[in-house]
Amino acid sequence: MSGHGVYEKLTGDNGVRHRKGEETSDQGSQYGSVVIENEVELKKEVGLIGGISLIVGTIIGSGIFISPKGVLQMTGSVGLSLIVWAGSGVLAMLGSLCYSELGTLVKQSGGEYAYLNEAFGPIVAFLYAWNSIIVIRPSSIAIICLTFAEYVESFFPSCGTPQIPMKIVAAAAIVTLMIVNSLSVKAAARVQILFTAAKLIALGIIIVGGIVKMAQGSTSEFKDSFKGTTKSPSIIALAFYQALWAYDGWNNLNYVTEEIDKPEKNLPRANIIGVALVTVVYVLTNISYLTAMTSAELLKSSAVAVTWGDRVLGSAATILPVAVLFSTYGSANGTVFSGGRVVFVAGRAGHLPEFMSYIHVKLLTPMPSIIFTCSIALIMIGISNISTLVDFFSFTAWLFYGVTVASLLVMRFTKKNEKRVIKLPIVIPILFLLCAIYLVIAPIVEDPQIQFLYAAIFVVGGLVFYIPFVHFKILKIDTITTWLQMFLEIAPSQHMPEN
Repeated sequence: MSGHGVYEKLTGDNGVRHRKGEETSDQGSQYGSVVIENEVELKKEVGLIGGISLIVGTIIGSGIFISPKGVLQMTGSVGLSLIVWAGSGVLAMLGSLCYSELGTLVKQSGGEYAYLNEAFGPIVAFLYAWNSIIVIRPSSIAIICLTFAEYVESFFPSCGTPQIPMKIVAAAAIVTLMIVNSLSVKAAARVQILFTAAKLIALGIIIVGGIVKMAQGSTSEFKDSFKGTTKSPSIIALAFYQALWAYDGWNNLNYVTEEIDKPEKNLPRANIIGVALVTVVYVLTNISYLTAMTSAELLKSSAVAVTWGDRVLGSAATILPVAVLFSTYGSANGTVFSGGRVVFVAGRAGHLPEFMSYIHVKLLTPMPSIIFTCSIALIMIGISNISTLVDFFSFTAWLFYGVTVASLLVMRFTKKNEKRVIKLPIVIPILFLLCAIYLVIAPIVEDPQIQFLYAAIFVVGGLVFYIPFVHFKILKIDTITTWLQMFLEIAPSQHMPEN
């Protein structure tokens, strides 16, 4: 049987719409298989405010609630830790500026995949997709859900911090998110809205509380703030990893370039405003933490925001961990939603088995891609802890951020006659690329760790699958596809038009 298996093409709520058509078989008639009459086009509905909201809502997740401890521990001082937080915001700003030029030059959705494909060809683009699907997205989900589990544990302090129960809670969070996202796109969107509001409330409470504490004279941690500062370049790079994890998402607006109204104006404006806003919020939040506890107390805390709440809010402290739980769960929900779509697009492009791009014929959700993404995240929870995953995630992500900005430099020559709406001074992409190289190389040179080897193996290991399965297409899985279609009730979706 052909790769399309039992059901004909369907369209639904995942960026496409239902079309009227003809029934093609008995099985097809049961689910209303259709013949597509018109192509589906993406609407340019994301304006400036929408773009800023997408960036801020994506960046602010669990990182600000877990990374302060790691950054302070690695930098050795309050002063350098705050510089790392501000510097990470500046680096994210440089990256977002580079992506603004890329997004207005290569006017396609898909972010890094589109730019790497344009500059370096399908192999490099596939390696990015491979690592995004297998490493970057699942590890992000695992990190966020492990953070969620840590804050759940904070409600049971007498139990200590056993790893197995915490991992069970994290796994349960992933499974529930997989179910929600598989059953309904609207339900997943409503969860995102609710939990985003909770995260903003939590950070607002922390910032206001910090201002009050400083007004009361709680500033002892900011005196002689550079005492104990580390001088190791590799440790400083790892500290940036911890902070940059909290900033991850600064590039997400480029995934929807085709849907931005007036991208030549709104893409760079939204990037600049969004990243600047998050940087201010993060620096103020870190200052607030240190008004309520000493550096030593912050390093001993397994849930920094909860400790802060106990010190500042007193009997009302329960509000904060509940809000943080909402924040981390909502962030994980957004990552599952977008991560599933990455698998969906890769399957549709032929870089994964085609059934990964199928949708449920009744629920109209990309169920196979969501199940796949969450399954990888579950495996990562079983083999690692949060600190290891952050380093693992950051090494791989910044490797590809650097290569993506290198594609901008390449296209300055290969597309030198193309009209550019935005053309940055060449020093900006060069500076960002040098920073990315430093973040990738410095920890390996001065302090080799096994997770960096794992990440490198994953990056190159994609070729093992690309050559036989993508280039030569030697794998025939029609029987598996047909079985999955019947078991999961899934069918091919309409291909989106290419620009």
